[in-house]
Amino acid sequence: MTNPYEQDLDRQPANFQPLTPITLLERAAMTYPDHLAIVHGSQRISYRDFWRRSLRLASALAQRGIGKGDTVTVMLSNTPPMLEAHFGVPMVKAVLHSVNTRLDAAVIAFQLDHAEAKVVIVDREFSGVMKEALALAKARPLVIDYDDPEYPADAPHPKGERIGSLDYEEFVAGGDPDFAWSMPDDEWDALSLNYTSGTTGNPKGVVYHHRGATLMTYANTIHASMSKHCVYLWTLPMFHCNGWCFPWTLALQAGTHVCLRWVRPKPIYDAIADHGVTHLCGAPIVMSTLINARPDDKREFPQTVIFNTAAAPPPEAVLAGMADAGFSVTHLYGLTETYGPATVNEWHGEWDSLDRGGRSAKKARQGVRYAPLEGLTVMNPETMRETPADGETIGEVMFRGNIVMKGYLKNRKATDEAFAGGWFHSGDLGVMHPDGYIQLKDRSKDIIISGGENISSIEVEDALYKHAAVASCGVVARIDDKWGEVPVAYVELKPGVAATEEEIIVHCRSLLARFKVPKAVIFAEIPKTSTGKIQKFKLREMARIG
Repeated sequence: MTNPYEQDLDRQPANFQPLTPITLLERAAMTYPDHLAIVHGSQRISYRDFWRRSLRLASALAQRGIGKGDTVTVMLSNTPPMLEAHFGVPMVKAVLHSVNTRLDAAVIAFQLDHAEAKVVIVDREFSGVMKEALALAKARPLVIDYDDPEYPADAPHPKGERIGSLDYEEFVAGGDPDFAWSMPDDEWDALSLNYTSGTTGNPKGVVYHHRGATLMTYANTIHASMSKHCVYLWTLPMFHCNGWCFPWTLALQAGTHVCLRWVRPKPIYDAIADHGVTHLCGAPIVMSTLINARPDDKREFPQTVIFNTAAAPPPEAVLAGMADAGFSVTHLYGLTETYGPATVNEWHGEWDSLDRGGRSAKKARQGVRYAPLEGLTVMNPETMRETPADGETIGEVMFRGNIVMKGYLKNRKATDEAFAGGWFHSGDLGVMHPDGYIQLKDRSKDIIISGGENISSIEVEDALYKHAAVASCGVVARIDDKWGEVPVAYVELKPGVAATEEEIIVHCRSLLARFKVPKAVIFAEIPKTSTGKIQKFKLREMARIG
């Protein structure tokens, strides 16, 4: 029997358009053209000018032949060009690749080649490492320098040399402010590319699509309680999962972006007080920076600021300190593969009456699914059966829905493994509580989260093994008040060979990005099984008890 609701009711341009976050900025510019869109130092950019500059960028890229499927790489701080790239690049159907500004040249070179970068826009703060990466890479992109006119006088290091053939402002000025931009052909088309930390071997390129990013803008607006003309402070790096999709989110409510190059207490407090900041996101180190700031660096402000954090759950003392300082903390959880946060610890008012231990137990949980996530569960990865919702049986946390990545670029095997059984396998181990809230218990790939950065213990161990004196080693996380977690190395030396802690650390600095270098090296016999496998759980216990 013919379904009458499918008869002569077809998709057509009048009733179906691909979802894309680009249209949100277009609407904001049309509706609130004079509203303040971006604050950067002394710069004030309206929504009218934000839209026009994004169009100019798109036009300039199109003039260089950039189009669908081409990769535009950016290595930028939280500055206006980074925001413009989030709209201008997809306007020509190209893909935005944001580079982690803390990576070393070898990893950056791999990404440039793997992504087949056609254009690189680089802040002069990072020109040194990018120059080295370009020398290592096979890719030969058009290189454009961004010379930030608001670069602070008290910067921790001076600007690097110009390495490009063009200046960003000159490049954008050559574009057309009335450029006829293009909608994506399909909302499934690639929008951006973000690389994982690389737990084994090379990092994997996570591909986002227009549909997922658009749905995340609505989800962030709901779950972060973002009202009309909210004011968002950029403490979270925009290279992290495209800033958890907040560069696109702010357009929905015509909010104001307040740019911040470095996380330092006085500029944060000044921005909150001077610009009426209502929201910010960050790792535990940002909270520590705020509550441990010197009295002279702090400022009073009348509004309650919503702080979204997605790392380890904050201790009760930190939450209390944040509340006293005027912040309300929301605990989120997600991965690069889920566009950033995909779960939220939805708080129940009656939990406020619990004792301190009871509140801490509730706040330690990663929570329930984001609105556009269709499935969140804990399963036995071998049987693909859900674990009992008893808060005790450990399984793997799994996701399903429209805010799960498109897949891994040029890596069908890894994509198929990640999506085995119709669910995205997070690699995180956790439990399901009777009320449907999940809680992480361990990380199956031994990832260390330090200051919001993912550090692979395997990568650090590989560097340690390159030292001639190291016979065996294991790297685990140690709790740290400032960074949340830091890597510590347990090293067993070869017989008759000597080495100092400082020597090992200097060796690691020559091979790893600075944030990945062990904060301590402990010389000890490495515990192993009868088959020679290192017993990481014993090392973790050793790190826990000091």
